Amino acid sequence: MNRFFVFSLFLFSIVYQEGIAQDTSKYLGLKDAISAATASNDAVRIALINEQLAKAKFKQTDAIFLPQVNFSYTAFSTNNPLNAFGFKLQQKNISATDFNPDLLNHPAATADFTTKIEVQQPLLNADLLYQRKGAALQVEMYQLMTKRTKEALAFETEKAYLQLQMLYSAATVLNEALETTKALYKNATDYFNQGLIQKSDVLNADVQRINIETQLKNTRSNIEDASDMLSLIMGSTPGTVYTVDSIIQNSNNTGTQLSADRADFKAMQKGMDGYQMMIASSRMSYLPRLNAFASWQLNDKAMLGFNANAYLAGIQLSWNIFNGNRTKNIITEQKLEKEKLSRELTKQKSESQLAINHTQRQLSDADFTIRQQQYAIEQAAEALRVLENRYQQGLVKTTDVLLAQTQLSQQKLSAVQAIFNYNVAAAYLQFLTTGK
Repeated sequence: MNRFFVFSLFLFSIVYQEGIAQDTSKYLGLKDAISAATASNDAVRIALINEQLAKAKFKQTDAIFLPQVNFSYTAFSTNNPLNAFGFKLQQKNISATDFNPDLLNHPAATADFTTKIEVQQPLLNADLLYQRKGAALQVEMYQLMTKRTKEALAFETEKAYLQLQMLYSAATVLNEALETTKALYKNATDYFNQGLIQKSDVLNADVQRINIETQLKNTRSNIEDASDMLSLIMGSTPGTVYTVDSIIQNSNNTGTQLSADRADFKAMQKGMDGYQMMIASSRMSYLPRLNAFASWQLNDKAMLGFNANAYLAGIQLSWNIFNGNRTKNIITEQKLEKEKLSRELTKQKSESQLAINHTQRQLSDADFTIRQQQYAIEQAAEALRVLENRYQQGLVKTTDVLLAQTQLSQQKLSAVQAIFNYNVAAAYLQFLTTGK
């Protein structure tokens, strides 16, 4: 009974562990990975926040068209002759006795309670109009930066996905090599028991088996690490081991020319246009400003009294004629900032063109390597087949077969690496040449 219970518990634990392994494994397509990354990655969220901040700053410029309204309720008390008389005037409470010189010179404490509403309406402020245009350009700049962030994230996601494909292909190659080595080890053991080969041949086959098992274990760990990295890029919780499509050589349908419509280039151009608007705004600050204002107030000598009312309205033309060359120096600074951004744009375009040229050479080299490796795999597989036949006849040593099998595995792994290099270069070239 106890043995049956222990056996059942052991069997249940195996099934449970297999269930966990199945739950933590999930198929993932490249398009789904890119969609998840561009929707949930923190870099995109930060870019969207910057975009929202720019929009909020642009909304602040609505103030150049809209009125400003202020309400206040103020309580005063004074025995100052001028203010005391003024309070009574505002309260429309002057009588003949108030002109008594003794009362005018020595008034008693006089209270005034003022309720006031003030309105200011901008009419013509040319500098603020250009500031508004500059803020609108800044919104467009951050929108383009968000777009470029998503493009960069799509490339990084594809690169991580390709790496996972490469690791799975490497695991397949090692599994095949392991099965071949195990079969060779079994044959070597049988031949040794029959006295046909030496013990060293059996040991060499066993060492080969151990080495491949170690490589396979490391590759599986790397698959888990690559899956965690992909989860991080997609903004999800690590721990899921993704299964992916088999690696193949992607077709290269990307352009080869640097596009001036690339999002980061256009963002920098918008930044330069924004500086131009700020320069124009600073120049317009030399011009007069025209604004309207109005106020309506109630005055009473008693709290919460609203007897006397009066209004004041007018239009103000103001002109800051000289401010110590401050505006002139601000314009100089803005021109230098624009020139700096222009130089950075030129530098970035030159560096991008160099990267395109380098990536094109990498594509050509990887394509050549793939073709070479395909031929080398055919030759290595034929060499292994011949040696295995001769081994069955006792004409070659076990080490010869092991070396041939190792050579075939290395050629297959090199071919997988070459396909990975080609696909990464093609994806990077697409990232570099992306236009509208």
